[in-house]
Amino acid sequence: MVKLNNVKHTKVICLLGPTASGKTNLAIKLHEILPIDLISVDSALIYRQMNIGTGKLSPQELNSTPHRLLDIKDPAECYSAAAFRHDALIEIEDILKRGRIPCLVGGTMFYFKTLIEGLSILPPADFNIRNEIDKIAHEKGWDFLYGKLCKIDPISANYIHHHDLQRIKRALEIFYISGKTFTDMKSTFMEPLPYNLYQFGMIPYSRELLHKRIELRFKQMLALGFETECRKLFARGDLHINMPSVRCVGYRQMWSYIHNEINYDEMVDKGICATKQLAKHQMTWMRKWKNIHLLSDNIKLAINSILKILFGK
Repeated sequence: MVKLNNVKHTKVICLLGPTASGKTNLAIKLHEILPIDLISVDSALIYRQMNIGTGKLSPQELNSTPHRLLDIKDPAECYSAAAFRHDALIEIEDILKRGRIPCLVGGTMFYFKTLIEGLSILPPADFNIRNEIDKIAHEKGWDFLYGKLCKIDPISANYIHHHDLQRIKRALEIFYISGKTFTDMKSTFMEPLPYNLYQFGMIPYSRELLHKRIELRFKQMLALGFETECRKLFARGDLHINMPSVRCVGYRQMWSYIHNEINYDEMVDKGICATKQLAKHQMTWMRKWKNIHLLSDNIKLAINSILKILFGK
């Protein structure tokens, strides 16, 4: 764990927002006018070879506006919220030592929550147990496992969606490793951040407009070669549908299409629908967020609000 300095009066910016809300464009504009360095907070952008489907900036854009914690993992590798916290703290400290302001930008709300509040100290992954859980899921289905979680840990089951396979698996894994429920083990936390945090959130004023942006962006990704990108990943032979990288929104639906489980039009519809559901989930998180300044999705107005809050201008 990174040792934190006593920097309570040091500014650190957090810029949250649902997918297609314009937060990346806002971050780029802020980078042009403020001495900030950007840190990506996105569980999909960490993967190499996954560029089009994640909406990753082009190499030219990243050259002028670098983002840290991009392309740090192969799609076959796992990455946890705890690992993100560790890596993000290293980047924050490095940026501060350079006399600049860290700006964390992204839409993976659990990463933000873990970074800001700390994370309960949980046992590391046990792949033998995970394989056993996968075996049960294959034989009896995920509904059976979700029902098991409801009996073992009803509190966790109440807020874990019955289709959130990764979190169901993790909650069961924790119980089988430790004999304690995920709810019980969340009582012990890591040290929360000591920085002077400024948290900003972009919530589009029009859900209809956001949905149109999502549809347009998904179709643009297809035009840019999203299917080709996925087929190259599929051809590697070492990836499968239960891996976090493949379960990313868009990739999961394209994977089903490549496997001939759904047709092309179904893939497009399901991909757009899943992205809208992701945006809804992100906004639900943000509405419950503490100490957040909500911004207009007009970038000029948003910048003025941020400058006023940061510097009183």
